[in-house]
Amino acid sequence: MPRKDVLALVLAGGKGARLDPLTRDRAKPAVPFGGCYRIVDFTLSNCYNSGLRKILLLTQYKAMSLDRHLSLGWARYFCREMGEFVDVVPPQHRIDESWYLGTADAVYQNIYTIEKERPRYLIVLAGDHIYKMNYRKMIHHHITTGALATVAALEVPVELARGQFGVMEVDTNNRVLGFEEKPDDPKTLPGHPGKCLASMGVYVFTAKDIYERLCRDATVKGSKHDFGTNIIPSMIDSGNVYAFPFLDENKTNSAERFNRPAYWRDVGTLDAYYEANMDLVSVDPLLNLYDEDWAIYTHHPNCPPPKFVFAEHNRRGTAVDSIICSGTILSGGEVVRSIIARSVRVSSYALVEDSIICSHVTVGRNVRIRRAIIDKYVDIPAGTEIGYDRELDLRRGFTVTENGVTVIAKADGNDPFSL
Repeated sequence: MPRKDVLALVLAGGKGARLDPLTRDRAKPAVPFGGCYRIVDFTLSNCYNSGLRKILLLTQYKAMSLDRHLSLGWARYFCREMGEFVDVVPPQHRIDESWYLGTADAVYQNIYTIEKERPRYLIVLAGDHIYKMNYRKMIHHHITTGALATVAALEVPVELARGQFGVMEVDTNNRVLGFEEKPDDPKTLPGHPGKCLASMGVYVFTAKDIYERLCRDATVKGSKHDFGTNIIPSMIDSGNVYAFPFLDENKTNSAERFNRPAYWRDVGTLDAYYEANMDLVSVDPLLNLYDEDWAIYTHHPNCPPPKFVFAEHNRRGTAVDSIICSGTILSGGEVVRSIIARSVRVSSYALVEDSIICSHVTVGRNVRIRRAIIDKYVDIPAGTEIGYDRELDLRRGFTVTENGVTVIAKADGNDPFSL
C-alpha cells in the first residue's frame, strides 16, 4: 500500500558541470542512461516501487527536457484523484530572490509548497544516482528508532570516499557519532581499516523537526545551507541520528551475486557515467534491468522494433554484448559491447565498439567508433574515425576524458565534423 504520510523530495537542480557537454542543454538528472532511460528514472522508480506516491522534483537549471520527460513518461503512473502526484517545482522565489544556495536551501525555499501537503515524514533524495533501493524499509527504521534524521549509508573504500562523499562515524547500533562532508582524510570503520561509511545522499526526516532546523540554518551567516555540511552535523549534536545500511534491491543471476558489493553509482563525471553504462552490457550485468519485481520505469516513445539487415561478407548487421533500443537499424554495421539508443542508424561496414550512442544519431558507412559517447542528433560522415586519435578528436572540438573516452555534444545545427 502507498504511504500517504511521506513526501519525497528529489533534488534535481544541480548544474552537472562535470558532465559537460552532456549537460549543456539539459539538467543532469535528464541525461540519457542505458539506452532508453534518463538518470532520474532510477530514483523515481525506487520511489514508485517503494509505495511513495507524493513526489516533488526541485529543479533549477535547464529543466525543460526533465519537465517534458516527467509529463510524458511519469504522470500516467500517478492518480491525482487519490492524492498521488509527481510534480516538477522550479524555484518559486517566495522566500528569497536568490537561486538555491545548497541542498538544504533548496528544501527551505520550498517549505510553503511542502507544508501544503502536510506530510509527517520527508525523504530527501538525489536525482542523479544509479541504484535500486526500497525506501519504505528506511522510513520504517526511522520511525521505529525515533530518530531526528536517518541517513542511508554504504561501505566504500577509503580512496573512493576521499574528497567525494560525506563520511560517518557510528556506534554498534548505527547511531551516528560524527559526520564529515567530503573529508580529505576519511575516518575508517572499526575493524575495517580500508573501508569507511559513506552517505548516499538519502535522508529521512520527521517533518516538524526538519522545518525548524531549516529555518534556523537559513539565518546562519557563513552556512553553506547543505544537508551534509550543516544540517546533519547540527542534528548529531542535539539528538539521535541513525545510519541505515544500504539494502540493495538489485538481483543478479550470477552465482557470485552474494559476494558482489551493493550496486550504487554516482555518475557525476563523464568517466563514471561511461563506466556505469558499460556495467549494463555484459552477459551477467552488474545492474539487472530485467527484474520485473523491481522495474525501472521511463517514457517509451512509439517506435518500431530494432532491425538488423544484410548478411553479406563483411557487411552484416550484428550486435554482440550490446543493448539495442527500438527504432534502430543496424544496416550492415557491427556493434560490440555498446549501448545504442532509439532511432539510430548504423550504416554498412561501420564498427561501433565500447561506446554509448544516444538517440537519432546516424553512423555513416565505414565509420569506426571506439570508447565514445555520442549525444543526440549527430550525423557522423562516412569514413570517420572517433576514439582512435586523441589529438585529432581534441582538434575537432570534442571532449576527451582522463580515461580516454571521446564525447561529442548534441548537434545544435552546426556540423561537429567541420572543425
